[in-house]
Amino acid sequence: MEIIPAIDLQNGEAVRLYKGDYEKKTIYSRQPEELAQKFEKFGANYLHLVDLDGAKSGRPENQATIEKIKQLTHLKIEIGGGIRTLETIAFYLEELKLDRVILGTAALDTQFLSAALMRYGAKKIIVGVDIKDGFVSTSGWLKTSQIPYLDFLKELEHLGVSKTVITDISKDGTLTGPNFTLYDQIAQETKLEFIVSGGVKNSADIKRARLSNFSGIIVGKAFYEGKLDLQKEFENVD
Repeated sequence: MEIIPAIDLQNGEAVRLYKGDYEKKTIYSRQPEELAQKFEKFGANYLHLVDLDGAKSGRPENQATIEKIKQLTHLKIEIGGGIRTLETIAFYLEELKLDRVILGTAALDTQFLSAALMRYGAKKIIVGVDIKDGFVSTSGWLKTSQIPYLDFLKELEHLGVSKTVITDISKDGTLTGPNFTLYDQIAQETKLEFIVSGGVKNSADIKRARLSNFSGIIVGKAFYEGKLDLQKEFENVD
């Protein structure tokens, strides 16, 4: 199982939101590239980046910071937030040479998703499924659709998606532990590989996800708030 540190970007800074609320943010670093270098030193292979400004505007907004992180580390990078056109996907995968993009709002357009999968393949195109009150949330978590999350996941599986990042918004940034009841249900109902996101608070959460054979787990606030020794977690990876 992959442990994936997260850096959420807003105005070129590393921040964390509380339950996706843009009005409830904490700034953790004004040099996100230094955080990325620290994660690499700890032993990380992948880095999870979210362009929060892009998630609201629907276009890339933190390109300079993302490029700097790419240049200063050897980390594999997945990027989400505001990726809603094939041109933006091409920018990240072909120009910046990032490793995979995470489609959120845009993935609701199955024609667009199919086109992206056809061009780049399921290893490069993964889908971020953000869940609020049992439904898929969109537009940087500012809107909630009427699509039940399990229906959506099964549709993704049908379309050829192989990996997803699944976030329970009610848990994100709370340090109360992931919604493992939700993840266990998804594992039973679908064959999708998925990365656990939202609420990770300690080493026990990482152990629980590993024992369940989930694909990965994203760690953010628990590290930033000193609740989790990330270097030790990487040393314990099999």
